[in-house]
Amino acid sequence: MGRQQFGGFGGGANMQQLMRQAQKMQQQMQEAQEQLDAAEYEAAAGGGMVNVKVSGKRELTSITIDPQVVDPDDIEMLQDLIMAAVNEALRKGEEARETTMGRMAPGMGGLF
Repeated sequence: MGRQQFGGFGGGANMQQLMRQAQKMQQQMQEAQEQLDAAEYEAAAGGGMVNVKVSGKRELTSITIDPQVVDPDDIEMLQDLIMAAVNEALRKGEEARETTMGRMAPGMGGLF
């Protein structure tokens, strides 16, 4: 009897090629992850009165507040502006992550 092929992959040469392709894809995904982690995303709220930056690692790295927006009688507005700017910057970072990783691994959506 002849040798059966496992799972349609064929002989050892095809399996080795498949393994090399998987390793290459893993390396590309690692490099993309490192680039995403090093990226910085910026967003503003209140017409630029509050600006924030977040890292690709989802960490807040900078907040800039225009002194004109600081009203001791309306701290709630300032809090809302900061929250809106931070959430927008995080959304931009997440969108970039999903787009980049989605291109690398189609059909695996939501995994990253």
